[in-house]
Amino acid sequence: MFVEITVIDGNVEKAIKVLKRKLQQEGLFREMKQRKFYEKPSVKKKRKEKEAQRRLRKKMRAMKRFN
Repeated sequence: MFVEITVIDGNVEKAIKVLKRKLQQEGLFREMKQRKFYEKPSVKKKRKEKEAQRRLRKKMRAMKRFN
Protein backbone atom coordinates (compact mmCIF):
# COMPACT_ATOMS: atom_id res chain seq x y z
CA MET A 1 0.00 0.00 0.00
CA PHE A 2 1.41 3.33 -1.08
CA VAL A 3 -0.52 6.56 -0.56
CA GLU A 4 0.78 9.93 -1.66
CA ILE A 5 -0.78 13.18 -0.49
CA THR A 6 0.38 16.58 -1.72
CA VAL A 7 0.26 19.68 0.47
CA ILE A 8 -1.12 22.63 -1.48
CA ASP A 9 -0.33 26.19 -0.38
CA GLY A 10 1.05 24.96 2.95
CA ASN A 11 -2.38 23.73 4.07
CA VAL A 12 -1.23 20.77 6.17
CA GLU A 13 -4.56 20.37 8.00
CA LYS A 14 -6.41 19.75 4.74
CA ALA A 15 -3.73 17.26 3.63
CA ILE A 16 -4.13 15.36 6.92
CA LYS A 17 -7.92 15.24 6.41
CA VAL A 18 -7.42 13.85 2.90
CA LEU A 19 -4.97 11.25 4.22
CA LYS A 20 -7.38 10.14 6.96
CA ARG A 21 -10.22 9.85 4.44
CA LYS A 22 -8.12 7.70 2.09
CA LEU A 23 -6.97 5.43 4.92
CA GLN A 24 -10.59 5.11 6.11
CA GLN A 25 -11.74 4.13 2.61
CA GLU A 26 -9.03 1.47 2.38
CA GLY A 27 -10.16 0.01 5.70
CA LEU A 28 -6.88 0.52 7.53
CA PHE A 29 -8.44 1.67 10.80
CA ARG A 30 -10.90 -1.24 10.84
CA GLU A 31 -8.09 -3.72 10.21
CA MET A 32 -5.94 -2.22 12.97
CA LYS A 33 -8.83 -2.55 15.41
CA GLN A 34 -9.38 -6.19 14.41
CA ARG A 35 -5.71 -7.09 14.75
CA LYS A 36 -5.50 -5.60 18.22
CA PHE A 37 -6.74 -8.86 19.78
CA TYR A 38 -6.60 -12.48 18.69
CA GLU A 39 -9.67 -13.68 16.86
CA LYS A 40 -10.52 -17.38 16.83
CA PRO A 41 -10.80 -18.91 13.36
CA SER A 42 -14.49 -19.75 13.85
CA VAL A 43 -15.27 -16.17 14.86
CA LYS A 44 -13.24 -14.84 11.94
CA LYS A 45 -15.17 -17.05 9.52
CA LYS A 46 -18.53 -15.86 10.88
CA ARG A 47 -17.41 -12.23 10.68
CA LYS A 48 -16.25 -12.62 7.08
CA GLU A 49 -19.56 -14.27 6.09
CA LYS A 50 -21.49 -11.47 7.79
CA GLU A 51 -19.43 -8.83 5.96
CA ALA A 52 -19.99 -10.60 2.63
CA GLN A 53 -23.76 -10.63 3.24
CA ARG A 54 -23.65 -6.94 4.13
CA ARG A 55 -21.76 -6.13 0.91
CA LEU A 56 -24.25 -8.17 -1.12
CA ARG A 57 -27.23 -6.37 0.44
CA LYS A 58 -25.58 -3.02 -0.25
CA LYS A 59 -24.93 -4.00 -3.86
CA MET A 60 -28.54 -5.18 -4.29
CA ARG A 61 -29.85 -1.86 -2.90
CA ALA A 62 -27.69 0.03 -5.37
CA MET A 63 -28.91 -2.14 -8.27
CA LYS A 64 -32.53 -1.69 -7.14
CA ARG A 65 -32.12 2.07 -7.15
CA PHE A 66 -31.06 2.13 -10.82
CA ASN A 67 -33.90 -0.12 -12.04
